[in-house]
Amino acid sequence: MTGPNLDSRFGELRSALADVVAIPVTPFAEDGSVARDTYRLLVRRLTDGGVRTLTPNGNTGEFYALSPDERRLVTELTMEEAGRSGSIVLVGVGHDLPTAVAAARHARDVGAHMVMIHQPVHPYVSQDGWVDYHRAVADAVPELGVVPYIRNARLTGQRLADLGELCPNVIGAKYATPDAAAFAAFARDAGLDRFVWVAGLAELYAPAYWAVGATGFTSGLVNVAPEVSLSMLQALRSGDYPAAMDVWERIRRFEELRAADQSADNVTVVKEALAALGLCRREVRPPSRVLPDERRDEVAALVKAWAI
Repeated sequence: MTGPNLDSRFGELRSALADVVAIPVTPFAEDGSVARDTYRLLVRRLTDGGVRTLTPNGNTGEFYALSPDERRLVTELTMEEAGRSGSIVLVGVGHDLPTAVAAARHARDVGAHMVMIHQPVHPYVSQDGWVDYHRAVADAVPELGVVPYIRNARLTGQRLADLGELCPNVIGAKYATPDAAAFAAFARDAGLDRFVWVAGLAELYAPAYWAVGATGFTSGLVNVAPEVSLSMLQALRSGDYPAAMDVWERIRRFEELRAADQSADNVTVVKEALAALGLCRREVRPPSRVLPDERRDEVAALVKAWAI
């Protein structure tokens, strides 16, 4: 599927990736089910706050802890809110290949604009197999933009270049290996201008990745303080790195808490902050955990300092 209409649509989607790409949390009700109304309100708070790109079923949304039915529900709820706000929706898909393909087709059928393919979770990932996996998903939804989520430091940029040659709808990459030099080399080997480069490790890494080629970044913090994330984006777009680092310093401790112990409390800290604001329950699903009592006051104090 090619032609001017498709090229124009992908242009719009590329622009949406060069932005704050918000990863909404998935709130749970007291009975443990997805809290639908709360989810709608949280997404609406994002869009009302100026966020225009949403990734339901991302890691901050506890993708791997949701059932297939719940992942479809979250996608559908997001699309309903996106219809109200005009937001672009990038749906997270993954797991085994048939499940990933089915989820991508569901995303397409409910009107989503793009899919983000989670890093394949498998003990034996070959580079050729990585290309085959992503190609199968991309080929199943040629109408949608496709964004691989790259967490494998051993993957070479040439393999993404190969995938891009095979699949013109692979338009961006969410790069989440904590090494700015490796990212700079990977992006240039893959094609710096061929793909939109999204810094996949959020605000803490955004300035360093931006300096070497990223034009967007993902965020879980944006659930709590949209204006903080958007202020970093504005500073980076204008090339004002001192201003970007002022934001970085404001959110540094929050992001360090999320990243500690191999990101054990990545989602937990975000939900704790939302709970401190009275916006959702703090509960997460195993293997995540509720934040220990001694950390809750610290998170509440950080949020208070942001004057939300």
